[in-house]
Parts: sequence; C-alpha cells; structure tokens
Amino acid sequence: MAYDDRYKAPELPHNVILEGRRRLSVSGVADVESFDENEIVMGTAQGILVLHGKELRIEKLSLDSGDVTVEGVIDKLEYEEQTAPATGFFARLFS
Repeated sequence: MAYDDRYKAPELPHNVILEGRRRLSVSGVADVESFDENEIVMGTAQGILVLHGKELRIEKLSLDSGDVTVEGVIDKLEYEEQTAPATGFFARLFS
C-alpha cells in the first residue's frame, strides 16, 4: 500500500467547519502528521490538510471516529496537491 493510499478512506466522510477563525472542526481525519502552535498537518479522507495560524492547539482528537477540533487563530487552510506515484525505472529501483 502506498503512503498516500491510507488517506483515501471512502468510509470516512470529510467535513471542515470553521467558526469565526477561532475554532475548527474536521471530520474524516486518518492521522495527524505533525503539529505545533503555528502549523498542524493532518491526513484526511480528501488528502493532506495543512492549517496555519497562531496559538494553535488540538482540543479534541479521536482517530477512531476521525474527528479533530482545533482552537487558536486560524490564518490559512490548505490541501496539498496529490502527486501521482512514480512508476519509472528509477522509482522502482529506489523504492
């Protein structure tokens, strides 16, 4: 299984609810890759979601149900573009 395949779980509905740029609820989360007070990176059913802001903190994390709640000053939400897996000779050689 490829690394990005685990984020494409069709059984997890993905929703993002932003309340006044201070509280964010995300469903369909498969994994939290990294987090600090300025950035949170999470894998969702729709790809990698990156949150940028200030004083960010994870208030609720339930990977069983796929729910995450973040509080703080949220400046930016961005999905990273999915890249197609390399299938050439060198990709097979170095994988």
